[in-house]
Amino acid sequence: MNIRVIVFTEGIRCMKRVEKAVIMARGLGTRMRQADASAALDESRSAAADSGVKAMIPIGVGRPFLDYVLSALADAGYERACLIIGPEHENVREYFSVQSPPKRIRVEFAVQERPLGTADAVAASRQFAGNDRFLLLNSDNYYPARALEALSELDGAGVALFDRDRMVEDSNIPEDRIGKFSVAEVDNNGNLRRIHEKPSDEILRAMGVPLWINMNCWLFSPAIFEACRRIDLSERGELELTTAVQYAIDILGERFAALKLRDAVLDLSNRSDIAPVVDRLLKLNPEP
Repeated sequence: MNIRVIVFTEGIRCMKRVEKAVIMARGLGTRMRQADASAALDESRSAAADSGVKAMIPIGVGRPFLDYVLSALADAGYERACLIIGPEHENVREYFSVQSPPKRIRVEFAVQERPLGTADAVAASRQFAGNDRFLLLNSDNYYPARALEALSELDGAGVALFDRDRMVEDSNIPEDRIGKFSVAEVDNNGNLRRIHEKPSDEILRAMGVPLWINMNCWLFSPAIFEACRRIDLSERGELELTTAVQYAIDILGERFAALKLRDAVLDLSNRSDIAPVVDRLLKLNPEP
């Protein structure tokens, strides 16, 4: 996938490239485990979907989805990746440590003992990140490598935002699902002001077009760990990453440069997503 247009925030200076990436792979895969008679899967893909470990769903022969994600990171210049996994995910550790260790990017692991939310997953990467800035992304999304590269070149924290209309046109995600995604509010200086989760029609009308959606593709400084530590559980009983980001903005004074991207992100949430994602990625030859 080629990025057609990238709108960069004015005044952003380049500094030392970010070399570390954190991938959240601890999710329970509840939606992926749900039966779907319309999704015709072969035995290996069906078994992977049943396990809920979306990142390990086979795309090519013997090549799980996460190989493609790691290959994109290597293409973008990242040298180290930390997979946030659960204590039960020994198959993930076995694959990337023994069976097929990547050659272009070093893979490490951190364990999130319980699925307490995305902010808790980020907190699990504290030792890996150290005092460095790092990229944060989902294990069930395939992002354009150029977007990952653009974030690594920022001076400070940042977030990649994606044009909702272009996502409808070019991604594999149904329009009704995209319509429920969170949207970002950006200030006049090109910095993130707020992420609106499940925005009302009134909020969407006030924001106008284009609408920029959040796909959990962040560049964080170590300040995010303080924010993750200080927030409370949400109504869902989880520590939410967007809550931590808002805390970092409002209380810690962190600025997130907003990169506005007009390209698609592939999503592997449901069984019905598998076939179109395979169709889009199978032609690639991942070399993580």
